Amino acid sequence: MHENFWPAFLLTIFAGLSTGIGSSIAFFVKNRNNTKFLTLSMGFAAGVMIYVSFMEIFPHALNALDNISSEDGKGGHSYRYIGIIAFFAGMLLVALIDKIVPHDDNPHEFMTAEEKEAAEADIEAIKKGNEVSPAGKKRLMRIGMLTATALALHNFPEGIATFVSALESVSLGFTIAVAIALHNIPEGIAVSMPVYYATGSRSKAFWYSFLSGVVEPLGAILAYFILMPFLNEMMIAILLSGVAGIMVFIALDQLLPAAEEYGEHHISIYGMVAGMAMMALSLLMLNHAH
Repeated sequence: MHENFWPAFLLTIFAGLSTGIGSSIAFFVKNRNNTKFLTLSMGFAAGVMIYVSFMEIFPHALNALDNISSEDGKGGHSYRYIGIIAFFAGMLLVALIDKIVPHDDNPHEFMTAEEKEAAEADIEAIKKGNEVSPAGKKRLMRIGMLTATALALHNFPEGIATFVSALESVSLGFTIAVAIALHNIPEGIAVSMPVYYATGSRSKAFWYSFLSGVVEPLGAILAYFILMPFLNEMMIAILLSGVAGIMVFIALDQLLPAAEEYGEHHISIYGMVAGMAMMALSLLMLNHAH
């Protein structure tokens, strides 16, 4: 597996720094006030993550566990329960990370009626290109900073996921890197847009978004120097199962709800279906190539 170190590390860098791509896109589109673009992008990323998790990552992990079980003479599906437990453990990990953030500062928690009304006013101001109030700017800046922090926390296990997957198989790692990059691009937009409207500074918006993705290569380094002595075929399968759970939970708990908050329900669903279709096509082409 060590011969794949540099491809794995480069794929992890690509996936992590895609948040910066999202930030750049946010400021080069002609109509920055059109939140439908953000809604569609987030729905698209959710579709990519859900499809690749259920159709590629999780089945790959379960098949690996079945093979190990057969080789150990325990029957074809004896170790499958380990992967299923790891899948839900991955979901639990992300849920616990969300719970670490205090209730009042967690953008994923329920808001009071007053807070919801203020948030809707901010969104309307953004859509119309109007100047938001000082309180609105402060809230937008807080949302951007919290989103960047949450992304950094979530990007850490994602970096481990991409790196470990690419060590096992560069093609599988490439698939996961593309999926995470597509997920990070609209998240980069989600960080940069509120920061930009709060500060009026494109450079600040870009760097906050960009730096939140740097954590993914750090996760890869941790995986190599700390986890490497313990990595074997079963451990990789367990990690991949957990990764699938992480990605599904992020898509359902964060991307889709945020997409609907910024726009119409149907637009987010259309984006999700498009993301699934794009990933299905890309996986088909990759499998055909191999």
